[in-house]
Amino acid sequence: MEKEIFSTAEVASRVGVHRDTLLRWLRLQLIPEPQRDRRGWRVFSAQDIDGILRFAKDGVSEPSATYSSEQRASSLNQLDWDFANATTNYLTHSIHPYPAKFIPQIPNALIQELSSVGDTVLDIFCGSGTTLVESLLLKRNAVGIDANPLACLISRAKTTVLLESEIDSLSALCVRAQELAASLAIPIPNLFSDQPFQSDASRPSEDAISFWFEPFIVEELAEILSWCSNLPSDNARQLAFTAFSSIVVAVSKQDSDTRYLRRNKNLEPGAAFLRFARVLASSLQAVSELGDVIESRFHCNVLHEDILSKPKIQAVDLVVCSPPYPNAYSYHLYHMTRMLWLGMDQPSFKKREIGSHRKYSNKGANGATVDTFRSEFDGIFSWLRAVVKRNKYVCFVVGDSTLRGEKVDNAELIASEAGKYNFREEVRINRTIRATKKAFNPRIGKIKTEKILVLRYGG
Repeated sequence: MEKEIFSTAEVASRVGVHRDTLLRWLRLQLIPEPQRDRRGWRVFSAQDIDGILRFAKDGVSEPSATYSSEQRASSLNQLDWDFANATTNYLTHSIHPYPAKFIPQIPNALIQELSSVGDTVLDIFCGSGTTLVESLLLKRNAVGIDANPLACLISRAKTTVLLESEIDSLSALCVRAQELAASLAIPIPNLFSDQPFQSDASRPSEDAISFWFEPFIVEELAEILSWCSNLPSDNARQLAFTAFSSIVVAVSKQDSDTRYLRRNKNLEPGAAFLRFARVLASSLQAVSELGDVIESRFHCNVLHEDILSKPKIQAVDLVVCSPPYPNAYSYHLYHMTRMLWLGMDQPSFKKREIGSHRKYSNKGANGATVDTFRSEFDGIFSWLRAVVKRNKYVCFVVGDSTLRGEKVDNAELIASEAGKYNFREEVRINRTIRATKKAFNPRIGKIKTEKILVLRYGG
């Protein structure tokens, strides 16, 4: 017997659109509201579905291009951008710690409102790949750019679909690490002469390694790194290296990711192997689940490039990013030991990093100022006008900064530079950040709010 009523998710599935797209149509009054049950939930009839199917068939399944700037601004302003109770660590979003990343609900909403299925979404500061993952989930192609080589590694790992053979090889690595951890838990007379592994992997020679790591942890990390390097495919290696990177600070003497104090964590032999096994298994599960829900026809390309060098890419339909806040974090410092272990060029990234606290806290003649940030965005917009298609959108999620004791409205600064290159502001939205998020340098203070700035090129 044919069902008489259908849920929002069921209707979206029948029509062939994302559930959030259906909700957007309702919010914009492009389709009529259905009845609601006693719990207040929408219930659609078969007749409702027929009307929605006709609407989609008429070529307006992605109506963003069909309504005015006022309608678009109204639609954006109606959303609850705080997302106070939203789950943020689903699928691959939970892979690898990364400071100050924005929650996935923000790019998700912007991508739905401002682009169509099959479009290409660009994140010019892709960080840990939040925008890229959401683009794939919403049936868009994605391009990510970052000067941080570790960010590029993480983003690639989080957006790659693995083959069965790659899943098998990584699963075997989890078992191998667990077994070795178990064997090391049994006391042996001489840990270093009788250890059940002999790694041929090179160890970083920098003083930071001996300062931050116990000798037996150095041996364990070197062994794990050799396993990762010997995996048979780039995709498998990327995920394994990302899992390796995610445990480096946890098994070091560093107090936490953002506190550069040494403390004894009372780690036991096998600690690095055991933690690696757990993290890799969790990451493998997340990537496998992502592969089940994204379509193979949509692709993600991550470029390790300095955005100020104006990399060459194809034209894009939407930009969604969260630029580094000036004087907030020093990512080269945050990721220092990880980059040393992975053989990445941390000093070069340090020189190119935009917004670095180290650069802006320098009181000398070479110290960065608000004009430094302004000049950088002038260069970015001169490049974006050749990359963004006409009448398409560029979105920045950014908070204020404190530079040399003065508050800087970064959204206003970005909008001002954008105007020079024919990017017109469509809407600016304030949102409250969760109390547990975006805690930057304590001397600067905790950022409690940020702005979502939406610009349109050629408008």
